[in-house]
Amino acid sequence: MAQPNTYLRFLNLLRGVEASLLPPSLDSTAKYLLERIACQHALGEPLTVTQAMALQDVASPATIHRKIDDLRTAGLVDTEFQGDNRRTKYLAPTSKARKYFDKASALIPSAIAPR
Repeated sequence: MAQPNTYLRFLNLLRGVEASLLPPSLDSTAKYLLERIACQHALGEPLTVTQAMALQDVASPATIHRKIDDLRTAGLVDTEFQGDNRRTKYLAPTSKARKYFDKASALIPSAIAPR
Protein backbone atom coordinates (compact mmCIF):
# COMPACT_ATOMS: atom_id res chain seq x y z
CA MET A 1 0.00 0.00 0.00
CA ALA A 2 1.35 3.42 -0.96
CA GLN A 3 2.20 5.86 1.80
CA PRO A 4 0.09 9.05 1.81
CA ASN A 5 1.93 12.16 0.81
CA THR A 6 3.40 14.55 3.37
CA TYR A 7 0.45 16.92 3.35
CA LEU A 8 -2.06 14.14 3.93
CA ARG A 9 0.06 12.78 6.80
CA PHE A 10 0.11 16.31 8.24
CA LEU A 11 -3.68 16.60 7.98
CA ASN A 12 -4.13 13.29 9.78
CA LEU A 13 -1.79 14.41 12.57
CA LEU A 14 -3.53 17.77 12.74
CA ARG A 15 -6.87 16.12 13.50
CA GLY A 16 -5.52 15.03 16.88
CA VAL A 17 -4.34 18.54 17.74
CA GLU A 18 -7.66 20.00 16.66
CA ALA A 19 -9.56 17.47 18.77
CA SER A 20 -7.52 18.36 21.84
CA LEU A 21 -7.36 22.16 21.47
CA LEU A 22 -10.36 23.32 19.45
CA PRO A 23 -13.99 23.01 20.48
CA PRO A 24 -15.91 20.42 18.44
CA SER A 25 -18.50 23.06 17.55
CA LEU A 26 -15.93 25.05 15.56
CA ASP A 27 -16.68 24.43 11.89
CA SER A 28 -14.36 24.62 8.89
CA THR A 29 -15.38 28.20 8.08
CA ALA A 30 -14.43 29.36 11.57
CA LYS A 31 -11.12 27.46 11.38
CA TYR A 32 -10.33 29.06 8.03
CA LEU A 33 -11.20 32.50 9.39
CA LEU A 34 -8.93 31.85 12.39
CA GLU A 35 -6.10 30.98 9.99
CA ARG A 36 -6.66 34.18 8.00
CA ILE A 37 -6.72 36.28 11.16
CA ALA A 38 -3.54 34.63 12.48
CA CYS A 39 -1.68 34.93 9.17
CA GLN A 40 -2.47 38.62 8.82
CA HIS A 41 -1.50 39.21 12.44
CA ALA A 42 1.82 37.37 11.94
CA LEU A 43 2.56 39.61 8.94
CA GLY A 44 2.10 42.66 11.16
CA GLU A 45 -1.05 43.61 9.24
CA PRO A 46 -3.88 42.59 11.57
CA LEU A 47 -7.38 42.54 10.12
CA THR A 48 -9.95 44.92 11.43
CA VAL A 49 -13.39 43.55 12.13
CA THR A 50 -14.63 45.53 9.12
CA GLN A 51 -11.94 44.02 6.85
CA ALA A 52 -12.78 40.53 8.07
CA MET A 53 -16.45 41.08 7.35
CA ALA A 54 -15.51 41.95 3.75
CA LEU A 55 -13.73 38.63 3.09
CA GLN A 56 -16.17 37.46 0.45
CA ASP A 57 -14.07 34.37 -0.32
CA VAL A 58 -14.69 33.17 3.26
CA ALA A 59 -18.42 33.71 3.71
CA SER A 60 -21.12 36.35 3.80
CA PRO A 61 -20.63 39.26 6.22
CA ALA A 62 -23.37 37.89 8.51
CA THR A 63 -21.72 34.47 8.62
CA ILE A 64 -18.28 35.98 9.27
CA HIS A 65 -19.74 38.02 12.13
CA ARG A 66 -21.15 34.83 13.68
CA LYS A 67 -17.83 33.02 13.18
CA ILE A 68 -15.91 35.85 14.84
CA ASP A 69 -18.30 35.53 17.78
CA ASP A 70 -17.70 31.74 17.80
CA LEU A 71 -13.93 32.30 17.81
CA ARG A 72 -14.22 34.84 20.64
CA THR A 73 -16.42 32.46 22.66
CA ALA A 74 -13.88 29.67 22.11
CA GLY A 75 -11.13 31.97 23.41
CA LEU A 76 -9.22 31.88 20.11
CA VAL A 77 -9.62 35.48 18.93
CA ASP A 78 -9.75 38.77 20.73
CA THR A 79 -10.19 42.35 19.61
CA GLU A 80 -7.63 45.01 20.38
CA PHE A 81 -7.12 48.68 19.71
CA GLN A 82 -3.98 50.25 18.28
CA GLY A 83 -2.68 53.52 19.60
CA ASP A 84 -5.22 56.15 20.57
CA ASN A 85 -7.79 55.02 17.99
CA ARG A 86 -10.62 53.51 20.04
CA ARG A 87 -13.02 53.14 17.12
CA THR A 88 -11.16 50.55 15.05
CA LYS A 89 -11.06 47.02 16.45
CA TYR A 90 -8.32 44.70 15.25
CA LEU A 91 -8.61 40.92 15.43
CA ALA A 92 -5.79 39.09 17.16
CA PRO A 93 -5.18 35.43 17.95
CA THR A 94 -5.13 34.71 21.68
CA SER A 95 -2.54 32.66 23.55
CA LYS A 96 -4.85 29.65 23.12
CA ALA A 97 -4.81 30.12 19.33
CA ARG A 98 -1.01 30.56 19.34
CA LYS A 99 -0.70 27.31 21.31
CA TYR A 100 -2.82 25.56 18.66
CA PHE A 101 -0.66 26.93 15.82
CA ASP A 102 2.55 26.06 17.71
CA LYS A 103 1.39 22.47 18.19
CA ALA A 104 0.30 22.24 14.55
CA SER A 105 3.68 23.57 13.46
CA ALA A 106 5.47 20.99 15.60
CA LEU A 107 3.72 18.25 13.58
CA ILE A 108 5.50 19.16 10.37
CA PRO A 109 8.71 17.16 11.04
CA SER A 110 6.61 14.07 11.87
CA ALA A 111 4.66 14.47 8.63
CA ILE A 112 7.85 14.81 6.60
CA ALA A 113 9.58 11.82 8.16
CA PRO A 114 6.93 9.33 9.33
CA ARG A 115 7.94 6.65 11.81
